Amino acid sequence: MDTKVNKIVLAYSGGLDTSVIIKWLKEQYGCEIIAFAADVGQGAELDPVREKALATGASKVYIEDLKEEFVADFVFPMLRANAFYEHNYLLGTSIARPLIAKEQIRIAAKEGADGVSHGATGKGNDQVRFELAYLTLNPHIKIIAPWRHWDLTSRSALLDYAEKHGIPVPVTKSKPYSMDRNMFHVSYEGGVLEDPWYAPHEDMFQLSVSPEEAPDKPTSLEIEYEAGDPVAVNGERMSPASLLARLNEYGGQNGIGRIDIVENRFVGMKSRGIYETPGGTILHAAHRAIESITLDREVMYLRDSMIPTYARAIYNGFWYSPERELMQNTIDATQVNVNGTARVKLYKGNCIITGRKADKSLYDEKIATFEEDDGFRQDDAEGFIRLNALRLKIYSEIFGKK
Repeated sequence: MDTKVNKIVLAYSGGLDTSVIIKWLKEQYGCEIIAFAADVGQGAELDPVREKALATGASKVYIEDLKEEFVADFVFPMLRANAFYEHNYLLGTSIARPLIAKEQIRIAAKEGADGVSHGATGKGNDQVRFELAYLTLNPHIKIIAPWRHWDLTSRSALLDYAEKHGIPVPVTKSKPYSMDRNMFHVSYEGGVLEDPWYAPHEDMFQLSVSPEEAPDKPTSLEIEYEAGDPVAVNGERMSPASLLARLNEYGGQNGIGRIDIVENRFVGMKSRGIYETPGGTILHAAHRAIESITLDREVMYLRDSMIPTYARAIYNGFWYSPERELMQNTIDATQVNVNGTARVKLYKGNCIITGRKADKSLYDEKIATFEEDDGFRQDDAEGFIRLNALRLKIYSEIFGKK
């Protein structure tokens, strides 16, 4: 390898790619490898990480609990923006990468490491997300991306390498898809899922039951918001991570938040992904409900016009960019008065808004009523319509059909 590196911090998950990468980095660079695993809500997946990383060549292992920071400082700001990519992807994988990269750079500085590494492939989005963050947070760091250099050109080749070197991995040739999990979602891609016609088996899903197996009785929840962030469920105030975990449970039990999409990757190709985002799906609906009675119409229009650009910035790896920060500041300014409670009904894969209330609501029942009222003169509508029709009448007279 051309790059001379003295110490490397690897973003380590214990999955197929990074399990192999520790061994490969040791062979290629002959330097100290420090494994770093970010706990962003993977659960039991992290249990064997320390022992496994040390057994495969890491000199030290960091396992950092980042769940509260992840939800409060990354997921919630994204939810305040109502962000989604290409109609329905709620950006669960994308939003975790800048936090992982941030902590990885911190550990590299603490350990005096001059290099960082990751297990993202040369075809994927994650390589861009990690490396844009690395170079923003430490412009002088050396980056090693094994997938762009080694001769292990497929997942099957990685499995063979792991078997040859006695490296235990969680992926098998009979179950060859990859999974990424955090508190916000689980994603599945690759292997058998690369055929967009292939219907996944039910046993693949981790967070939710199928809508068909969900209870026959609906679940009703009340979610309270302050300045655009959820703070309580059914009257119980919770920390950000605890609240999201609670909603994941409710949503998962009712089959909420599954999607199966083909998306456009930043690098140019289309990719099929399957996602579970139960709590996030509920929070998107509830947040919109509170905004509907607390946001001014034109403010909502301007904020909504930013959603595609904001979501693409996250998807493409520009979380730490000045444009994302500018948009976030603008979006957060719209959220100051987004305070209130939304009531949702969960039933067999559906998240249905059944009520919303706020102490300072822009919805005025006395004006909106179809009954007699003193706040709205109906004959004012005639002039309103005639003024709005003026340009249309002129256009029609000049260019309309004769």
